[in-house]
Amino acid sequence: MSKTEYNVDLCIIGAGSGGLSIASGAAQLGRSVVMYEAEEMGGDCLNYGCVPSKALIAAGKHAHAFSTGAAFGIKAAKPKIDFEAVKAHIKDVIATIAPADSQERFEGLGAIVIRERASFSDAKTIESDTTITRAKRIVVATGSRASAPPIPGLADTPYLTNENIFDVPELPKKLLVIGAGPIGLELGQAFNRLGSDVEIIDIAPPLPRNEPEHVDVLVNTLKDEGIFFHTPVKTKLIRKTRANKKAGTAAGVAIELEDGRTIKGSHLLVAAGRKPAIDGLNLEAAGVKTNRGGIITDDTLKSSNPKVYAVGDVSGRGGLTHAAGYHAGIIIKNFYFVPFFNSSADTEQMPAAIYSEPELANIGYSEAAAREKYGDAVRVVHWEFEENDRAIAERDTDGGIKIICRKNGRIIGASAVGSGAGDLIQMVGLAMGNKMKIIAFTKYISPYPTRAEVAKRAAGNWYKDTVFSPKTRKLAGILAKFH
Repeated sequence: MSKTEYNVDLCIIGAGSGGLSIASGAAQLGRSVVMYEAEEMGGDCLNYGCVPSKALIAAGKHAHAFSTGAAFGIKAAKPKIDFEAVKAHIKDVIATIAPADSQERFEGLGAIVIRERASFSDAKTIESDTTITRAKRIVVATGSRASAPPIPGLADTPYLTNENIFDVPELPKKLLVIGAGPIGLELGQAFNRLGSDVEIIDIAPPLPRNEPEHVDVLVNTLKDEGIFFHTPVKTKLIRKTRANKKAGTAAGVAIELEDGRTIKGSHLLVAAGRKPAIDGLNLEAAGVKTNRGGIITDDTLKSSNPKVYAVGDVSGRGGLTHAAGYHAGIIIKNFYFVPFFNSSADTEQMPAAIYSEPELANIGYSEAAAREKYGDAVRVVHWEFEENDRAIAERDTDGGIKIICRKNGRIIGASAVGSGAGDLIQMVGLAMGNKMKIIAFTKYISPYPTRAEVAKRAAGNWYKDTVFSPKTRKLAGILAKFH
């Protein structure tokens, strides 16, 4: 049986965030596009990641609210959790968003969508079971998958990842989580609020790249809600446990730690990192070089094969859905608008957020990284929510903002923890993206009372010593004589 052949301007492998954005832009510019996707349209984010996890987090938030109203004069109550209804809510959220990522939508834009697994047959040719596509340019946007750490016994023990935990048949009675990173903390808190006992195990401390004082705010909140942390600790062995009818216990999992302790649970979630999805692409046939991070790319996302580009997680420059979207914009701009003055995909303005309660968000350099690079030529200002009237009114005063600058006021990083931190960090991102200095935060009018006022108040701290110094006090006294 002969294969259908296509000769197009652009071929994309992967219909996740990056691939879809590129296909949409190119097709609407009149370019001929073939896009391959062997699994679900929308990729990991829509089907197994960002969207279902935030839907689960929202359900957990509503359950948690039942027990937190006493300070407002609302008697605490125990929520009744219908886990099947929770899962139906998650599926409904996915289904509501799915049409924007559907095959029909992209075919309507003019793209050819092929729902088959694709691989390279040579430097400029992609093949699937029924097609052969030759393209002027090829973009690999296959994303990443959950990875499993090399812990003895794990491969022989049933475990969950973000790809199947949302379909677990029943609410886990006791969920053990390997990984104290964003996924482990988000899902751990959500399941704990829905009624699971949760214990988190990691070889490293939670979120070691974030500001330690802000991590403490988040971790202490999770501990207060009943989550147990075993970090940092080494795991010696993971094994299945048998059901015991006499004791009334079901089969489950046990984690043996090197310090001699054994932790038992009903379910195991592995949330210990991700690996680029490059298996089966036959990148060697195309002369595309890779490393542990994925496809090796330059600042313009070009691989060692000048016809092949990579975006998002698989490029070694991603790890975030919005990074893939940003890469897509760079690709469209460089391919079709400024081909002789290519924009760089490197950026210090890539924010990240953890959607737990409280939220934790950061952008650019941490204080430690900034001081390592710039030494004493770094200045840090902050403001806490305990001094913010909106937070006080809501009795939600944990956290605040921390802004890291060069001595000249150039903003090079920030961290925020607390309610709305993911939204708050965008103000800093806007300032950094437009090369504004810290003084910019003193020049806008913030509606009162809002949490975003902490950014303005932090910036005010930058100038406090100057404005209220003995010299300026003396100057104010002199000028007052003339009024």
